[in-house]
Amino acid sequence: MSSVSLAVRDSATMLRRNLLHARRYPSLTLNLLLTPVMLLLLFVYVFGNAMSAGIDGGAGGRSAYIAYLVPGLLLMTIGSTTIGTAVSVSNDMSEGVIARFRTMAIHRGSVIIGHVVGSVLQAVASVVLVGAIALAIGFRSTDATAVEWLAALGLLVLFATALTWIAVGMGLVSPNAEAASNNAMPLILLPLISSAFTPVESMPGWFQPIAEYQPFTPAIETLRGLLLGDEIGHQGWLALGWCLALAVLGYFWSASTFDRDPK
Repeated sequence: MSSVSLAVRDSATMLRRNLLHARRYPSLTLNLLLTPVMLLLLFVYVFGNAMSAGIDGGAGGRSAYIAYLVPGLLLMTIGSTTIGTAVSVSNDMSEGVIARFRTMAIHRGSVIIGHVVGSVLQAVASVVLVGAIALAIGFRSTDATAVEWLAALGLLVLFATALTWIAVGMGLVSPNAEAASNNAMPLILLPLISSAFTPVESMPGWFQPIAEYQPFTPAIETLRGLLLGDEIGHQGWLALGWCLALAVLGYFWSASTFDRDPK
C-alpha cells in the first residue's frame, strides 16, 4: 500500500473515531452551541427593536436587524464549536491516547487530520442548526443567488478549517482540558468585538481599528454581503487572506508540536 493510501485510510479511521466520540458524548458540542443560540434569541427579541435603530436608520425594524445579525452569529458558532476541538485534542494528549498512537503502525499525521476533518463537519452541522433557528425566527436571504449561496458555504467551510487548525494547536500545547478551553476562548470572544452585532462605524473612534483589523470582521462582512446580495468590496479578499494565513499558521504550529518527541 502506498503512503498516500495509508494516510487516507488511517485518517478516515481517526475521523470515524472522533465522530463516534462526538456522538456518544454530545454534551460538549451542545453546551458550546448554547452561546450563539442564546445570543441570537437575546439580541432579536430583547434588543432587536433598539439595535435596529442603527441599521438603515431603523426603517427595517427587527427584521432588518435579524438579517444583519445572523451572518455574525453563524461565524461565532464556528468559533464556539472549535473550542471543543481544543478540549478533545488536549484530552487525547493528557490521557495518553496520543502516546499510544505514536507506538502503532499508523500514519503519523492521521491523528490530527481526523480531528480537523471531524471538527469541520461538526462546525458545519452546528451552523446548519443555528441557521435553521434563524430561519424559524424570520431570517430571509431572498436577494442571494445560487452562486452566492455556494460561495457563502465555501467561506464557512474555509473559516472553520482555519480556526480548527488553530484550535488543534491550542489543544496540543495545553496541559489539560481546562487550560485548552481557556486558551481557545478568543475564538468566541473576538466576534463580540467585531461587526457581528453593530457596525464598526458606530463604535468609538479609538475602538474601531480593534474591531476592523481582526479575522472575524472581514469574514462577517463578506458572508453578510453574500447572503443579503450586497456589495462585498475588498472584504472578500481580506477574509480569504485571513483564512489562508490562519490555516497555514495553525497547520505548521500543530504539525511541529505533534511531531515533537514528548518529554
